Amino acid sequence: MSGATMRRVVVVGNGIAGLTAADTLRETGFDGELTIVGDEPHPAYSRPALSKSVLLDGADMTSHELPPAGHGAAELLGVRATGLDLDRRLVALDDGTALPYDRVVLATGSRARRLSGLPGELTLRGLDDARRLRGRLAARPSVVVVGGGPLGMEIASGCLAAGCRVTLVSQGTPLTARLGPYLARVLVTAARERGLTLVETGPVRVEGAGESARAVLDDGTVHEADLLVSAVGDIPHTQWLADTVPVAASGAIPVDVRGLVRPDVAAVGDLAAFPAPDGPRRLPLWSSAIEQAKTAARALVHGQDAPPLRLQPYFWTEQFGLRLTAVGLLPPEGEPAYADGGPGGEPALMRWSRADGTGAAVALNYRIPVPRLRRLTRPDS
Repeated sequence: MSGATMRRVVVVGNGIAGLTAADTLRETGFDGELTIVGDEPHPAYSRPALSKSVLLDGADMTSHELPPAGHGAAELLGVRATGLDLDRRLVALDDGTALPYDRVVLATGSRARRLSGLPGELTLRGLDDARRLRGRLAARPSVVVVGGGPLGMEIASGCLAAGCRVTLVSQGTPLTARLGPYLARVLVTAARERGLTLVETGPVRVEGAGESARAVLDDGTVHEADLLVSAVGDIPHTQWLADTVPVAASGAIPVDVRGLVRPDVAAVGDLAAFPAPDGPRRLPLWSSAIEQAKTAARALVHGQDAPPLRLQPYFWTEQFGLRLTAVGLLPPEGEPAYADGGPGGEPALMRWSRADGTGAAVALNYRIPVPRLRRLTRPDS
């Protein structure tokens, strides 16, 4: 499809990936009809803030807000996409209408995985979830959090800060899969010192929903509280696409190095799987969604002349009095070299090296510009 026929673009998804794609299309020179479809009634917001400052009583309730969009798109909010017709180039909506397009960006993200399978299971995925949980914490309930990833630990940290008694149930040591054993141990130690009760177990199931929800461990032990929150991962939100685009076993959409499914269809953010040495891989990080969206939007306009994605992963978390910022491939192996600080304390600046010359750099309660942290991942740093 030539650039001359690119008059209408539809972006399905109003998260950071959809917002960035729309902004980049304008910056790249697209001045045609641009429409954004979002199933939430809210403007695009910062999802990382939901499990951090938004949960804290007395915190600034605008911390999740993003600057006003400048793309000038028509925004259809509170409307859900239900289907995609590739031959007719139409996006079907749940209000019965269909949007024609010349190019389309698929950016519907992911939804929370549920252990009980019941809609009443309390999770934290969207702004309404965060507001609901914040309201529940005002009564200082006892809380069980199921899930030992970054989200589960951040929720547990927020609940503790709200004055709740908190138990976290995790399959194995929390954070190990994402951060590796060294960094996981640092954060888990801080969590215990702050008063978190940690239960390491095997497979967990959640029974019931709402106030009757409880966590059942693999040995039959039951953990109940006034409030149970599950944070056990996410599922790419691709079911609305049915059989219209290829979907991997993970539920994600495989794309090329520019984020394209085909020349007129891009997929970015949590639902996309980019090429990797071990096969297509999701990169469900805030910074990754931004870079993917920029790359794919340019490819929709310029095709193969657009540069491919060159991503250096960036991750950060705030929990239990610690702020950790990391650049590079995680989890790192072994113990780090210290560029500043040392074991057993913070602030600290750490670096891991790999045999292939790549590395990871981590700042723990250490103020450092991100570009400098990126330079620490280089072999000659």
